[in-house]
Amino acid sequence: MSSTHEKGGGTFHGIKLLLCENPLPPIDEAVAAACAEAAHSNFYTEPYSAPLRRLISEQLGVAERLVHINAGSELILRQLFDRFGQQVHLLTPTYVLFPEIAQHYTETRLPEDKDFAFDLRDLVIPPGTTLVVIVNPNNPNGGIFDMAPLPDLLRRHPTTRFLVDEAFIGLAGQSVAHWVPDHPNLLVTRTLSKAHSLAGFRVGYGIFPEAIADDLNGHNDAYPLARPSQAAAIATLQHEDQIHARAAQLHAWTVELAATLRTLGVKTYPTHTYFFLADLAPHNAAGIADQLRSRDILIKPLNDPALGPGFMRITTALPEDNRRFVDALRELLVRA
Repeated sequence: MSSTHEKGGGTFHGIKLLLCENPLPPIDEAVAAACAEAAHSNFYTEPYSAPLRRLISEQLGVAERLVHINAGSELILRQLFDRFGQQVHLLTPTYVLFPEIAQHYTETRLPEDKDFAFDLRDLVIPPGTTLVVIVNPNNPNGGIFDMAPLPDLLRRHPTTRFLVDEAFIGLAGQSVAHWVPDHPNLLVTRTLSKAHSLAGFRVGYGIFPEAIADDLNGHNDAYPLARPSQAAAIATLQHEDQIHARAAQLHAWTVELAATLRTLGVKTYPTHTYFFLADLAPHNAAGIADQLRSRDILIKPLNDPALGPGFMRITTALPEDNRRFVDALRELLVRA
């Protein structure tokens, strides 16, 4: 599955169980803030989204200078890979964008027989690696890493940069963003598309050492966000208590959905997020996905050759939509 094929169907109006979208809408405060700013869209925002950078720096305890903002984290990730992606080391399965944009890459496979759990103390980094990528929580399985071994890795490999993609950190896991000032080879990227439900507003940011942050900011549009996007981001970050409560609800729906699938004979893997991996073997996930789409349910197979054709990544929808999905899947599995 390419990164383009992973994207949600913008014109699809059925049930979507894709990883990249939160089934819950933005919080009311974000919508109100965006609407209020829309009337002033004839004016630019402050250069480099200064109010948002300031809020992020205050919340994370890092200098504002280290914060880089752009229209979605994918742009930031592409910028980083353009600069440092000559020889990348990935922990796979991983976000499908990374193998696509790495110039060359090696991989450490996360063990399926251990539910994709992996101890970073066991990570062996090949000579010549320019960039190591750790996704925490990991995409596509939703597992988390114990990040305690990371400082030692950073010290032992001073010429290798380590990118920690925290796209889903609002759902679970230990952030390392506050470690960036102490480690010149640590890069952290985040997005407000996932736990914060702002995918359509396109807000991503990174916490980087001064030289890298200065470089990215110096080569970026001085006005990376539309006024409604910046306003929605600020309002959302000011109500993290709501985001945490929603994350807990999403995970509860996810656990319930996975448990129901197991009653159908589907193997599922543990997750800390609102998505999980499922193995439909001996059924073919691509064929099942095609049949589900004909029933207005959009989901896609994982297409990881190392794992087999039965694997599918499933994101929770709202409970009533999850029930429709389960009913449709039950019927297809019985007929197959």
